[in-house]
Amino acid sequence: QVQLVESGGGSVQAGGSLRLSCAVSECTYRCKCMGWFRQAPGKEREGVATLYTVGTSTSSSYADSVKGRFTISQDDAKNTVYLQMNGLKPEDTAMYHCAAAWTNAGGCFPGAITTSRYWGQGTQVTVSS
Repeated sequence: QVQLVESGGGSVQAGGSLRLSCAVSECTYRCKCMGWFRQAPGKEREGVATLYTVGTSTSSSYADSVKGRFTISQDDAKNTVYLQMNGLKPEDTAMYHCAAAWTNAGGCFPGAITTSRYWGQGTQVTVSS
C-alpha cells in the first residue's frame, strides 16, 4: 500500500523559507506523478506543484500563486519528494499534503493532484506577517 509521510512544516515570518519532505514507500515505478497540494481552514484544496518523471526525464508544473517561489524536486535514492518554499507569504499558510497519482504526463498538473487517490496526513505551514 502506498504510504506518504510529510515533514518539515513549521512557523516562519513572511519572506522566510521552508523545505517540506515527503517520504514515499510502496510506490515505485507506478507513481510517475508526484505533487503537493494545500488546504487552509474553510478553503478548498489548492494544487501547488507537480513533478512527472519518466526515466531520467522530469517535468514540473506550478500553480500561478507559487510560481517563481516554490520548487518541487525528488531524490530517487532516498524515495523522497521535496517542496522548497521561498519568499513565503501569509496566504501560504495551510496544511500541505504530498500526493501520488498513477497517471500520464497529461494528467499530472496542480489542478489534478488535489484529487489523487494517495496522499499523506500533511504538515502545517504557518506564515506570519
